[in-house]
Amino acid sequence: MALTAIIEAHGGPEQFKLVDMEVGTPGMGEVRIAHKAVGLNFIDVYQRTGLYPMQLPHAMGMEAAGVIEAVGEGVTHLKVGDRAAYASQPPGAYTQARVMPAAQICPLPDGISFEEGAAMMLKGMTVEYLFHRTTPLKSGDTVLFHAAAGGVGLLACQWARSEGITLIGTAGTDEKCQLALDHGATHCLNYRTSDWPAQVRSLTDGKGVDVVMDAVGKDTFEGSLASLKPLGMMITFGNASGSIPPFDLGTLGKMGSLKITRPTLFTHIGDHAVCQSMAQHLGQKVLSGDVKIIIGQRFTLSDVAKAHEALEARKTTGSTILEI
Repeated sequence: MALTAIIEAHGGPEQFKLVDMEVGTPGMGEVRIAHKAVGLNFIDVYQRTGLYPMQLPHAMGMEAAGVIEAVGEGVTHLKVGDRAAYASQPPGAYTQARVMPAAQICPLPDGISFEEGAAMMLKGMTVEYLFHRTTPLKSGDTVLFHAAAGGVGLLACQWARSEGITLIGTAGTDEKCQLALDHGATHCLNYRTSDWPAQVRSLTDGKGVDVVMDAVGKDTFEGSLASLKPLGMMITFGNASGSIPPFDLGTLGKMGSLKITRPTLFTHIGDHAVCQSMAQHLGQKVLSGDVKIIIGQRFTLSDVAKAHEALEARKTTGSTILEI
């Protein structure tokens, strides 16, 4: 049996319920993993609230690290006793142990702790695809990154610095702006106290940025488009402030033949080989010291509702984990 956080209805953090669940034996292409730490992400909030509907009741959580306890037929990249980490469908990481598909579970290098592994996989592989798989980026390019002091943001700041990319961040407090600067942002703008689209234009000598990376959504969408240079790319990869309303695609032409895309991590990691390659790239960045995993908050599994409250209130910095 494994203590597991589930929801039986969409809604607020009060929907969480802790239950003992059978773990079972892995079948073809599956493993059983005993978790040591679990990562929290905004996609968990979207699923809990119903923005991304789930068939209920369902266990929650997309990311964790632990030790492989059993291996099913057909699994060749993992063995019993291996340290491993993942960010993967289906949800169910908020638990002590689970059986799940093995394809997106990745070996965890010895130099990376379980806590770091749980905190880095979803956010770190998101940054990997944003900078290397979505649109061409090179040293000297300029990126506008919203929520630069969040879990993905602090990794993005460091990643950009390691690649020679200028990153202009935004955050909601001066303290969070300083945190982003401390982790590699070239500039960081307080979106609550500044006309940040105008400041972005000023910082780029009126040209605008090459790429916007925006997981905030509704509140930043128009300003993000206004911050792009002609032929610039808008990457919208989340909806922390709500979904972007419908808009006229002709606007993109009028604003300079802009491009827009809505990628997801799970499309990229759907291919086993690509997933393993992305995880290896992330691991290299961490082991080299180019990227440090910042764990800002730690909760127990029984306090998962409090963890979600902090995440939704934007009171967190860096990554948030559940200690198992």
